[in-house]
Amino acid sequence: MECFSSSVHVDALAAWIAAHGPLLVAAVVALESMGLPVPGETTLVTAALLAGTTHDLDIVRVVAAAALGAIVGDSAGYWIGRRYGHRLLVRYGPLIRIDSARLRLGQYLFARHGGKVVFFGRFVALLRALAALLAGTNAMPWPRFMAFNAAGGVVWASVFGFGAYSLGEGFTHLEGRLAVAGAVLGVAGVAGGLWFVRRHEAALQRDAERALGPDPHRS
Repeated sequence: MECFSSSVHVDALAAWIAAHGPLLVAAVVALESMGLPVPGETTLVTAALLAGTTHDLDIVRVVAAAALGAIVGDSAGYWIGRRYGHRLLVRYGPLIRIDSARLRLGQYLFARHGGKVVFFGRFVALLRALAALLAGTNAMPWPRFMAFNAAGGVVWASVFGFGAYSLGEGFTHLEGRLAVAGAVLGVAGVAGGLWFVRRHEAALQRDAERALGPDPHRS
């Protein structure tokens, strides 16, 4: 039943893509990049498979649309995080044990490693929807964010778009394995990062204090 349901969903998605073309690809990828739970990567792969099997779609336009959607969606997510993220964390962060010191620690770590999160996060399902919001919340400089955002969007769209177009139906199975591998690596990376931060939190907070200066919000 689950396989049948999944097949029905993919068939419906393929029909929508056939009707609306690269515009739909760009829109769905953009919405996913803003943090909404929509199938951006699946939409790209399905469109690329259609381009390779039916030739009713231009694969270059499909890949360009996915890259544009990723860049625009991440940009919107960044500004949402920049505008509202810090305020929400200041107000509600203590409920989940995030105080001002940890907020500044997050800002410090993102300043040092945010480019990696933005670029490689494009290939991991959870980070694909959250990386831009986190970048904005942690005040990652806009030019640096855009450089990694654009590079990640173009590379991701090219790998999955041209890959699906070239490999045809077999890429759907490969995509599943890539998704699992990406999820495992992503979870391992996040877990390792959290372990390191927890173990060295005091020292990292002192480094953040030196790098960022005194907290202007501290009474």
